[in-house]
Amino acid sequence: MNLYFRLILLFFKIKRNRDYQQLLDTIDIEFKALPTDCDINFHLTNSRYLAMMDLARTWMTERVGLLKHIMKRRWFPIVNATAITYIRDIKPMQKYTVSTRLVGWDHKYFYIEQKFHSERGLHAIAYVRGVFKRKKGVVSVEEMLEVTGFSGVAPILPAEVMHWKEMLEQKKLTNK
Repeated sequence: MNLYFRLILLFFKIKRNRDYQQLLDTIDIEFKALPTDCDINFHLTNSRYLAMMDLARTWMTERVGLLKHIMKRRWFPIVNATAITYIRDIKPMQKYTVSTRLVGWDHKYFYIEQKFHSERGLHAIAYVRGVFKRKKGVVSVEEMLEVTGFSGVAPILPAEVMHWKEMLEQKKLTNK
C-alpha cells in the first residue's frame, strides 16, 4: 500500500517540477526504507528494489522532459530485462538515493543503469533494458530520441552492458 502513497507523492513532485536535465544526465531521487519495505531480515526486501527502480525511472522521464510527451502520445514503458547486484543491505528507516542514468541504446532497446547508495556507500547496482510501446507496436529508438530533442552522439554501451546484452541473446537462442 505504501507504494501507492509514494506514487501519489511522486505525481505531486512531478507536477511541481520546473528543473529539467539533459537526456544522458544522472537523475537522483531520495527515499527512506520504511519498516513495511523490509523483510524478516530487517533490510529492504529484494522486490522493493525493483519497485523503487520503477519510481526512479518515472522521475527520470519527467526530469529529462519526456513524461509529458509519452503521456500525450499514450506510450507506455516496458521493461524487457533487469539484472541487479546487491552489495550492501539497506536498513529500516535508512535514507538512500537511487541514481538513474540512460547509458545507451541499440536498434531496439534503451539501457539504463540504476544505483542505490547512501552515506554507507553503494548498496546495489542494476541494469534495465526496455522500450516504449504504443497500440501499434514498439516506438522506434529514433522516434523517441526525436521527441526528446537529443541531437548528440550515441554513447558507447559500457562493457558490462554489452556482456549482459550478449547473455540475453544467448538465452533466447537456447530456449527455442
